[in-house]
Amino acid sequence: MSDAPNHLFSPLTQRSITFPNRIAVSPMCQYSYLDGLSNEWQLVHLGSRAVGGAGIVFTEAAAVSPEGRITLGDLGIWSDAHAAALARITAFVKSQGAVPGIQLAHAGRKASVAKPWETPLAAVPVSEGGWEPVGPSTGKFEEAYATPAALDRAGMDKVVADFAAAAKRAAEAGFLLAEVHAAHGYLLHEFLSPLSNTRTDEYGGSLENRARLPLEVVRAVRANFPAELPVWTRLSVTDWVEGGLSVEDSVAFAKLLKAEGIDLVDCSSGGNDPRQKIPVGAGYQVAFAEKLGREAGIATGAVGMITAPEQADQIVRTGQAEVVLLARELLRNPYWPLHAAETLHQVVSWPVQYERAGRGKLARRKALGQ
Repeated sequence: MSDAPNHLFSPLTQRSITFPNRIAVSPMCQYSYLDGLSNEWQLVHLGSRAVGGAGIVFTEAAAVSPEGRITLGDLGIWSDAHAAALARITAFVKSQGAVPGIQLAHAGRKASVAKPWETPLAAVPVSEGGWEPVGPSTGKFEEAYATPAALDRAGMDKVVADFAAAAKRAAEAGFLLAEVHAAHGYLLHEFLSPLSNTRTDEYGGSLENRARLPLEVVRAVRANFPAELPVWTRLSVTDWVEGGLSVEDSVAFAKLLKAEGIDLVDCSSGGNDPRQKIPVGAGYQVAFAEKLGREAGIATGAVGMITAPEQADQIVRTGQAEVVLLARELLRNPYWPLHAAETLHQVVSWPVQYERAGRGKLARRKALGQ
């Protein structure tokens, strides 16, 4: 057995699934769907990243209910028709040797707004197809958003049931990995953060209480997604606002997630309060992944301003995270993993169509000194 350190192109096994490398396409909302149904845009968008060599290809946030969408253009998985439409995506991603993943989400109080390229940002009224958003409490995210209704017990039960049903449909659609979205100011993050959760019942106050609904959701997803397949959770590790969710809170929550059978925590940050002050820079969230992994004893994923192959490789080699998730860099270059392998002197297989038409000729020319 080799004692060599893991690296960006080492395989990683979780449960029955072996990821061919440690590069994941981070969930990136496209706001390009009608009634939440997958379409040709998603097939080409995600398919090109699978062709490009990523080991894990996530969909964007898939709403577990119509009212769980951020915009009218969001992806959904609240019916069997949505699962059937997504099956084409999973089949193609698998055909390229990658693992298809889905992020299950509910937008909470940040729901029913215009698409980001529609200005100005504003809540979509019911008369124009919008809906009343929900949250742990009645506080708005910011003025442009609608006032949410505070969830009662029946409403919370529906949220848990919607996530459970979505997990079943995800497996039926062929996904081999599911991620619970508890970050970026959406519903589960809203419950976790004292900035957005001002409840006085057993779902508010202490971290134990604020974590209650997120854990109910995680438990339901884990129970309804095949036991042999991994489930991850994305967290905003800190709110970046004094008095908000702290890194220490997230370490404690990550320990609870591990006890519920979560296989990896995907470590992001922010998104729940417009007062946040984020020191954005290269790899600015990697330390969160390292801390949660070390102190909670759980596998982690690093995300945020990771752009260079050497940077990504170093994160894995030094044990700061097990997986590196890329977003904007993979929008700029869908074939980043293939180029990264060359930079890092790793041998990977290019699609035969590209090998013969382009890269193979280039390699032969280099070998001949041309």
